[in-house]
Amino acid sequence: MSDPAAAELPTEPAEGADRTPEVVVIGAGPAGLSAAFQFHKHGVASTIIEADDMVGGISRTAQRDGWRFDIGGHRFFTKVQPVEDLWHEILPDEEFLMRPRKSRIFYSGKYFDYPLKASNALKNLGIVEAVLCVGSYAKARIRPPKDQTNYEGWLVARFGWRLYRTFFKTYTEKLWGVPVSEMPADWAAQRVKGLSLGNAIVNALLPKRNQKDITSLIEEFQYPKYGPGQMWEVCRDKVVAQGSTVAMATSVTKIHHADGRATRVVATAKGGGQTEHPCDEVISSMPISHLLEAMDPPVAPEVKAAAADLRYRDYMIVALAMPEELIGFDDNWIYIHDPKVRTMRIQNFGSWSPYMVKEGRNTLGLEYTVWEGDDEWNADDDWLIERAKTELEQLGLCKAGSIEAGWVVRQAKAYPIYDERYRKNVDVLRAWLAEHASNVHPVGRNGMFRYNNQDHSMFTAMLTVENITTGTTHDVWEVNVEEEYHEEATSSVKEKFLADQAARRAPGSHGTGRDAPVIKREVIDAHKPATATDDLTVLDHDACTEVGG
Repeated sequence: MSDPAAAELPTEPAEGADRTPEVVVIGAGPAGLSAAFQFHKHGVASTIIEADDMVGGISRTAQRDGWRFDIGGHRFFTKVQPVEDLWHEILPDEEFLMRPRKSRIFYSGKYFDYPLKASNALKNLGIVEAVLCVGSYAKARIRPPKDQTNYEGWLVARFGWRLYRTFFKTYTEKLWGVPVSEMPADWAAQRVKGLSLGNAIVNALLPKRNQKDITSLIEEFQYPKYGPGQMWEVCRDKVVAQGSTVAMATSVTKIHHADGRATRVVATAKGGGQTEHPCDEVISSMPISHLLEAMDPPVAPEVKAAAADLRYRDYMIVALAMPEELIGFDDNWIYIHDPKVRTMRIQNFGSWSPYMVKEGRNTLGLEYTVWEGDDEWNADDDWLIERAKTELEQLGLCKAGSIEAGWVVRQAKAYPIYDERYRKNVDVLRAWLAEHASNVHPVGRNGMFRYNNQDHSMFTAMLTVENITTGTTHDVWEVNVEEEYHEEATSSVKEKFLADQAARRAPGSHGTGRDAPVIKREVIDAHKPATATDDLTVLDHDACTEVGG
């Protein structure tokens, strides 16, 4: 299926004069800036509109009082060779560090290797708990839960209640905000298989002869010296030097359309000034729900309802600075499986790059997923910082009084939530764009409502620019991050990658991006506080890639 929004840039000059196409890029994250960068290879400058005061979206690097920290951790590792090439085209090789990958599970005061290793797991669990886990596992195998259609029942049937509660339940519920018992089992099967976590635990406790080695995750990854934001700061500077313009702290408030195409983009700065930008093509990484809400004339009521029906999970990080010697782990991050604290994961920014922290000091980032507008989201920064300090002390990682400073960064719409209605809703929005604004091209995580990582958000933008400038017909909606990417000549790689995906997928089941559970809508709404909001009036388009991507 070809992308209905793919169209070539006008090649005919305006009447009586040479004319360069007017391109508007909404969002200065990895997808938007990759698009602007690629357009310059075809001699096309663009106007880039960004709602935040920093570029990079979720891949930005926050800066506070000389400290730098990510909005979640972002490893630079990809199977998509054109993306790898683009990284090094934007940022010189000497600006990348090769970093060792290390992340562990922190539970009951112990660090469990991830993936788990038999000796480490047995030592940390202790002989008594190990025996109890084996007994729980054996009991579950003999008398498994009757209902295995949900995540909890599926896991308990295979690993027992004790292993399930220790290594699955707490982190998952913190992340998605709903009980594990109300999440689908099919996602559990994919997730556990992909990470080999369950098999690692069982094999650690019940060693067998000739068991296969546990598949390991990547052992090292690239990382810009000053964080992922450095990549997008440099990219911004390069496109501006070539003639593009960037409007920061400016939101898209209206997109005028007529005769099946967008004609003008209206942007409003935080200070109140308003500008209009004629457009031949629009690349959008703003949330697709807000994109449709901004259309003028307005979309039909049923289209507006589909846009409003999409759900998101939101994100917050509390960064705490302290003397380097107080941090007793060198992981990039640790997963927090302790139900007594709210933080789900802790970043160690000194282990990402020594250039992110000050000499003799380090920064830990406590991560939380929340609902925009709930009590946590609206809480005072000082209260959130004090809670984070207390949680570090509760976990035994650092005395609260030893922490020197703290900062809070909130990120709306960090995680698109898949429910049984999201695909139909997205199809309604895509169909409207194809008919009424065919020159508007959604890209990236929030632009496409896809649980993408940074590299695949970039790739959707790169393919879209290629469609527009060269007339190719790549279907960017079929870019699925779970497929293998075989490295061949660049021109044929793209074709083979997309063709293989289309062949393996059932008709009409477009790629869903990174693995995520499809949660029933009534479950999401039941556990989303009444104070949280799905308001579409705030047009926030700075989030376009993965937390932890």
